[in-house]
Amino acid sequence: MEGADEFMKYRSPLVSRYASKEMAYNFSDRKKFTTWRKLWIYLAKAEKALGLPITDAQVLEMESHEKDIDFAMAADEERKLRHDVMAHVHTFAHCCPTAAPIIHLGATSCYVGDNTDLIMLRDGFDILLPKLARVIDRLANFAEKYADLPTLGFTHYQPAQLTTVGKRACLWLQDLAMDMRNLQRARDDLRFRGVKGTTGTQASFLQLFQGDHDKVEELDRMVTEMAGFKKAYLVTGQTYSRKVDVDCLSSLASLGATVHKICTDIRLLANLKEIEEPFEKEQIGSSAMPYKRNPMRAERCCSLARHLVALMSDPLQTASVQWLERTLDDSANRRISLPESFLTADIILSTLQNITEGLVVYPKVIERHIRHELPFMATENIIMAMVKAGGNRQDCHEKIRVLSQEAAAVVKQEGGDNDLLARVQGDPYFAPILGQLDTILDPKTFIGRAPQQVSRFLSEEVRPQLEPYKAKMDVKIELEL
Repeated sequence: MEGADEFMKYRSPLVSRYASKEMAYNFSDRKKFTTWRKLWIYLAKAEKALGLPITDAQVLEMESHEKDIDFAMAADEERKLRHDVMAHVHTFAHCCPTAAPIIHLGATSCYVGDNTDLIMLRDGFDILLPKLARVIDRLANFAEKYADLPTLGFTHYQPAQLTTVGKRACLWLQDLAMDMRNLQRARDDLRFRGVKGTTGTQASFLQLFQGDHDKVEELDRMVTEMAGFKKAYLVTGQTYSRKVDVDCLSSLASLGATVHKICTDIRLLANLKEIEEPFEKEQIGSSAMPYKRNPMRAERCCSLARHLVALMSDPLQTASVQWLERTLDDSANRRISLPESFLTADIILSTLQNITEGLVVYPKVIERHIRHELPFMATENIIMAMVKAGGNRQDCHEKIRVLSQEAAAVVKQEGGDNDLLARVQGDPYFAPILGQLDTILDPKTFIGRAPQQVSRFLSEEVRPQLEPYKAKMDVKIELEL
């Protein structure tokens, strides 16, 4: 019945339904409390190396029990002590009786709490960055393939000048490339809180080392290095500045805005039947309408991206209300907002990779839409051709205006096709250029430098950004739901 009990309580769908195993593990209790024990081991090793009376046997005992955490005992201890860190100190000490006197020596709760959060943030970015790189790679391949396929551009969601399918994808890519830089910068800017004591002054460690400032600084440096960081923050309160969380989550919220825009575009294009996301052979689009092919992956991305953007308000407000050296009203909020931001970003990147690996383009539908609108767009080109053939610009403009209005009436009032081209062909006035109409109306003459822009953008800005992730490009995403 134990398994059945799981369905008697709320489970976050971010983990139970969507998130990758690696990101779910990154914010798991197992990862968190194992990291706490690693940090206590780092501290003991560094303190021993700098002359404190800590023995090899004590360090070895701690190392041998790094992973065998008794979660039930820790929960019992926390119920008694009302303090999560001390509960785990006692639990660790229970299986390390020899090392018990030196576990957590000189440290405050934030030594394990904040430093573990920083490790999880760093490792979270390390999971996200290759996933974002793969999305960019798949979309770059798509942009390259369709670099010169003309399609209607839209401004105000009204037909505008032509662009290409590949050029439109580059608009998406440009935002994703900015997100890649933002995530990489946020990751690289992370420092370790290090060994700072209760209010950040390192007073307890200065006392341990009998006023030796150099040893305290070396202790901070050694522990920082053991944890895999190049630098520690030189000044902290009891916690590292909560502005760090703002920087991290703002990069993820910005990614959420990008993904929402991309997937909204895909949904709009799916309505036009120009582009569709992958659709499985046995997938059902609607329980009532069996013909439907709903863009459910893109809709999922939009839904989760809204949550990711909304989470940004948490670290902003938390940073703004931290009093003096710290207040504890950050804790409960950060337990939710930090993991949920990374889990949500992880999910939308996995889903977007799946979408971009299987985007379907329907060139004939795109061509039909172009034919429907292009005659109106080509009127200026027709006027220029008539002037070159000896016509009067104003006379030609008036002729085109009248024919355009008549054709528009057929489209809007009668529901017919755009017959402007047939009207031009049937008017003797335009006889001098009838042989040029096919050339004038070739869609590829309306796309400007779109193909060249795609080629240059991909080669100069996109492909170089992906070089560090080449070894991780072959991972494919199969969505379970």
